[in-house]
Amino acid sequence: MSEPKPPAPTSTPTPGDTYKGWLFKWTNYIKGYQRRWFVLSNGLLSYYRTQAEMGHTCRGTINLATANIAVEDSCNFVISNGGAQTYHLKASSEVERQRWITALELAKAKAVHMQAESDDSSDDFPTAAPVSAQGGSSCISEVQSTLRTLSSKVEDLITCNDLIVKHGSALQRSLSELEGLRVGGDTGEKIRQVTERATLFRITSNAMINACRDFLSMAQSHSKRWQKALQMERDQKIRLEETLEQLAKQHNHLERAFRGATVLPRSFSNPTLADKGGALVKGDASDEDDDNEFFDAMEDPAEFITVPADPKFHRRSGSNVSGISTETGTDDQSFDDLSLASNTESPQPLELEPVRQRRTVIPDKPNYYLNLWSIMKNCIGKELSKIPMPVNFNEPLSMLQRLSEDLEYYELLDKAAKCHSSLEQMCYVAAFTVSSYSTTVHRTGKPFNPLLGETFELDRLKESGFRSLCEQVSHHPPAAAHHAFSEKGWTLRQEITLASKFRGKYLSIMPLGSIQCLFDKSNNHYSWKKVTTTVHNIIVGKLWIDQSGEIDVVNHKTGDRCHLKFTPYSYFSRDVPRKVTGVVTDKDGKAHYVLSGTWDERMEFSRIMQSSKGENGSEGRQRTVYQTLKAKEIWKKNPLPEAAENMYYFSSLALTLNEPEEGVALTDSRWRPDQRLMEEGRWEEANAEKQRLEEKQRSVRREREREAVKASSTPEEADAQEPGATASEVSDENAHPDSYQALWFEKIHDSVSGETLHVYKGGYWEAKDQGSWEMCPDIF
Repeated sequence: MSEPKPPAPTSTPTPGDTYKGWLFKWTNYIKGYQRRWFVLSNGLLSYYRTQAEMGHTCRGTINLATANIAVEDSCNFVISNGGAQTYHLKASSEVERQRWITALELAKAKAVHMQAESDDSSDDFPTAAPVSAQGGSSCISEVQSTLRTLSSKVEDLITCNDLIVKHGSALQRSLSELEGLRVGGDTGEKIRQVTERATLFRITSNAMINACRDFLSMAQSHSKRWQKALQMERDQKIRLEETLEQLAKQHNHLERAFRGATVLPRSFSNPTLADKGGALVKGDASDEDDDNEFFDAMEDPAEFITVPADPKFHRRSGSNVSGISTETGTDDQSFDDLSLASNTESPQPLELEPVRQRRTVIPDKPNYYLNLWSIMKNCIGKELSKIPMPVNFNEPLSMLQRLSEDLEYYELLDKAAKCHSSLEQMCYVAAFTVSSYSTTVHRTGKPFNPLLGETFELDRLKESGFRSLCEQVSHHPPAAAHHAFSEKGWTLRQEITLASKFRGKYLSIMPLGSIQCLFDKSNNHYSWKKVTTTVHNIIVGKLWIDQSGEIDVVNHKTGDRCHLKFTPYSYFSRDVPRKVTGVVTDKDGKAHYVLSGTWDERMEFSRIMQSSKGENGSEGRQRTVYQTLKAKEIWKKNPLPEAAENMYYFSSLALTLNEPEEGVALTDSRWRPDQRLMEEGRWEEANAEKQRLEEKQRSVRREREREAVKASSTPEEADAQEPGATASEVSDENAHPDSYQALWFEKIHDSVSGETLHVYKGGYWEAKDQGSWEMCPDIF
């Protein structure tokens, strides 16, 4: 290991401002200490895996102004800011460790001093002073005056030093003469001590003067650089103010142009007005040239970059509408919210009022300690649904309730139901697909595994115009069926089976099954599947969730398709984290729209005006260049409630899902005692209740398997079977699958999508209206 070299005095303002070198940093109990490259600069200590990472990837930074530096042994030391950042470091030798400690202490002192000065900076440099050349020259003269003052103070210190040396020498001579006299032993010893202290005092004063002289020299050598940097900052500020002023003017101009476009829609059919440069109208070249974008896609259609646009299509759209193909002119107006709302054929919005005040808070999550490794070390490679887990890993919601959270942004399907164009409708369905993942970004808790036969209803008919019902239709493998319908003209149904594997460092959750959405007015039938969810840092570090994979949303009636790509997070990628991109194509494979955004924040879509083949990519594949209109926001995440971090990061909808409600079925998740106890913070009781429910479910399943074996066996085989035997204990030809029949769903083969899934067979809402739940099994 190479020892860090202190910087040369000429390269930094003062010694110790920049310090670099290799140190060993404690990572975790598996990897132990790892060699990292540390850089100390401007009161900040940063580290990288290699020196090559300094240009693009910093692994961590700690501010020394608020940090504590502690020495553990000959080579180890600890740096902590009192919060979440603590670095346990080890040097290769005691000498190297001492060099780092010295540099760190000096940097900390300077950082504290600079922080104190910044608090009083308004007194020294008034922010209200005008930025001008005169102001810059006055600042420079102020710096020069400060340097002259420092020089005079150093001269005073030198004069004092000379006097100290003169009088100190006389004092030493006097003490030497006293030492030569015959005095007692104690007196001679005290004189020698005084002589030594006088010598140390003289050496210290000389060192102080030398340090002051070095400081003055350094300040003088770098004053020009400070002045130049200050002037550059002032110039940049002036340029930014000018740019901001221009942007404000352009914004006002565009607003006026837009208002003019909405007032004069007849200009679409008046080519002379556009040719003469009259009032700007929607579709005119002068209005749309600055609002165009190019997206450059690889063979994988989900990767895009922005390039300059070609305005010829917009000139044609303003001066010659008949010259535009049906692809570019059919439904461009329907993109506008105004045109969508003014469409007389679209159903009028219902005036709905909430029938009850939903809760907005739940009890705060308790802070219970749990040894995670002692539980998870025996789970590696196993199916997670078959392992009993304490509620410490859970959140107080069941998987059925999490499945119902997909409807948080139901408005996207309401808007899709109003669309006349199936391609535009596809954009809204794709945005709805992405929006279902926005609630998972901070939700690291595991939902409760539903019991077989458990249900959950989400009745928002009077508030939002839809109803939703989920039922656990299988236990091994766990499968849940979901059905939702809306008065706005759409139906959503899905059957999801989760396969999860624990891989030591991360947990992979693979949803199996499909989701289907049907629209009454157009009879469009969409289907898609979910992507893989990965929970990272299971053993050591802070848990975080990523979504990765690809989704194909297919319209089985028209053949339209939207290919979405969820880009996995990478330390070395320059893309936006949690990025999602997609392209909407028709049955012939021709691209019509592009979508881009992130699955945790927002999505945008743009209409494609033209596509062409570009240059070959880095892997030899030919790129496709899409010329599009300006991107428009189609979905944005709702803000989380206040103090959501103390309530499992639940959204406003999630906070209401487990709220007690009258009239629900006896199998509803709201009645689960273990889930209710956990929500109330009584986790020990919740764990005991969870074990009771799971054992009850296992005994019911064993009894059901025995009944299934007896029903399909001959009398001789039934007599030969032991009374306590289960289906798994008899021969393979006599073994039978779980004979459970779902109460509200039935399995069918969908001829349109070609898939087999459980669909709602009816009867639940009628039973609720009658208050008759005799058919519900006793599962709690």
